[in-house]
Amino acid sequence: MKKRLFDMLMLLVGAFLFALAVNLFIIPNDFGEGGVTGISIILYYLLKWSPALVSIVINGILLIIGYKLLDKKTTVYTIIAVGFNSLFLHLTEHWEISSSEPVINAIFAGLLAGVGIGLIIRVGGTTAGTAILARLANKYWDWNISYALLFFDLIVAGLSIFVIGIEKVMFTVVILYIGTKAMEFIIEGLNPKKAVTIISTHHDRIAVRVTEVMDRGVTVLRGYGYYTGQPKDVLYIVISKQEVSMLKKIVRAEDKNAFVTIHDVRDVFGEGFIDISK
Repeated sequence: MKKRLFDMLMLLVGAFLFALAVNLFIIPNDFGEGGVTGISIILYYLLKWSPALVSIVINGILLIIGYKLLDKKTTVYTIIAVGFNSLFLHLTEHWEISSSEPVINAIFAGLLAGVGIGLIIRVGGTTAGTAILARLANKYWDWNISYALLFFDLIVAGLSIFVIGIEKVMFTVVILYIGTKAMEFIIEGLNPKKAVTIISTHHDRIAVRVTEVMDRGVTVLRGYGYYTGQPKDVLYIVISKQEVSMLKKIVRAEDKNAFVTIHDVRDVFGEGFIDISK
C-alpha cells in the first residue's frame, strides 16, 4: 500500500511539473514540444484549441490502440498520469511567470518537463503518446527509453517548423535535449557509481591493495582466454567516481600491463552502498 501511495504521489507531481513546463515556459514563448503535447500546442497556436482537451483526446485514442502491448500496471498508471496531466494543464492555463529571457525559459522548460516525465516513467507509467512508443521500443528493441522518446519527439518538433519558425524550433530542440538528460537522470537513478573489471597476472596483489587502501570489496570471477585457453582471474570492483583515480594508481603500480574496463552503473545496492530494503 505504501508503494502504491508513493507511486500515485510521483504520478501527480510528475504531471504537475510537466504542466508547469508547458503553461509557464513553452506556450508563453511560442516554443514547440514533442509528442502529443507538441501536436496539441501546434493546434493551440493555429486554432486556439485547449491543449488539455486535445491532449486527453489524442492520448485516449493512443491508449486504446496500444493498451494490449503494455502490462496492466503500466496501462493503469498511464491513464492516471494522462488524467492528472490534462487536469493540471487546465488548472494552470492562466498561470504566469515574469521572465522574458528565452534561453532561461527554454532551460527551465526542459528541466521541468524532463523531471516530470522521468518521475512518471520511473514508477512504471508513461505520459502516453510517444512515451508509449518509447516504452515499446525499449521492450522489443532494447532502446534507451529517454533517447527513444527524444527520437519520436524530434519528429513532431520538426513538423512544427511550419508554424513557429526555425528559431523557435531550435529552442524546442534545446528543450527536448535538456528534458532528455533530466529524464535520464531521474529514470536511471540518483546513485551513480563505477564498475571496474581488471584482468591481470598480478590480480592477488591488486585485490589486496584495493582491500587495504580503499577498503572496498573485490569479487574474483573465474574465466579463461579464448585464444590461449589459459585460465584467468577477473577482478570486479564497484567504486565511486572519486575513487577511480586511486584505483588507477594501484593498478598502475602493481601491473602496468593490466587490462582494465570502467563502466557507468547506477543504483548500487548492498554492503558498503545502499541497503536494498530501503
